[in-house]
Amino acid sequence: MKEILLVGFGGFIGSIARYLVSKLNVSWQVLAIPMGTLTVNILGSLLIGIIVGLSAKSNLISNELRLLLMVGFCGGFTTFSSFTNENLLLMQNGQFLTVFLYTTLSITLGFLAVYIGYILGS
Repeated sequence: MKEILLVGFGGFIGSIARYLVSKLNVSWQVLAIPMGTLTVNILGSLLIGIIVGLSAKSNLISNELRLLLMVGFCGGFTTFSSFTNENLLLMQNGQFLTVFLYTTLSITLGFLAVYIGYILGS
C-alpha cells in the first residue's frame, strides 16, 4: 500500500507540473510544434536519466524515492498520449513536415536527455 501511495502522490505532483508547463503550448510555438509537451517529455527524460545514474552510482536514492520520482512524478509529468494526439491533429491539418520534426526532436532529444541525465547522475 505504501508503494501505491508514493506512486500516486508523485503522479499527482507530476500531473500538476505538466499542466503548468503545457501552458507553453499557448504562448510559445515553433513551426506549430507543441512546445509544452516537447519540453515536459525532454525534462522528464533528463530527470529519469539522473535518477538512474544516481541509483547506479550510490545508495542516495532509495527504492521508495525511485518509485515516487520515476514511476509517479515522471509518469505523471511526461505525456506520450498527448504527443501522439498532437501529431494526429498536425497530420489532419496537413502539417507533415511539422509531424516529422516534432517526432524526430522528441525521440532524439528525449534519448539525449536520458543519456545526459545518466552521465550527470553517475
